[in-house]
Amino acid sequence: MEDGLNFLNRLQPLALLVLRLALGTIMIAHGWQKIADHMHMITGIVHQMGLPTFMAYLVVVAEFGGGILVFVGFLTRLAALAIFVDMLVAILKVHLPHGLFASNGGFEFPMACAAIAFALIFTGAGPIAIDWLWGSKGR
Repeated sequence: MEDGLNFLNRLQPLALLVLRLALGTIMIAHGWQKIADHMHMITGIVHQMGLPTFMAYLVVVAEFGGGILVFVGFLTRLAALAIFVDMLVAILKVHLPHGLFASNGGFEFPMACAAIAFALIFTGAGPIAIDWLWGSKGR
């Protein structure tokens, strides 16, 4: 049994890579969608939610920029923190009143993204990342 656990433990770097690639891809796509849909529309939506309009730009930076950073594993903890906060605000300001299920506009998808980001804040990028090459070694 212990041999099986040792084998699985050796695959943890691969698991972190999969988490980073999945979250990074999702965030890049959603951030690019906001950029492509014209920022003035996004700032209007943010303003309608009662938030300062500059926060629309923070959302794009967190999603698109943070997604790129998480994807390549550079400044991973900081980028994951930005994504986590972004998803938390999205849950509280947009999705929570619609319940859990995404089919009703609920919070299940941003909650899953927030959970991945939360895990990356505490684990770091792992050894298959620029962070590791530059010497942070997950610290």
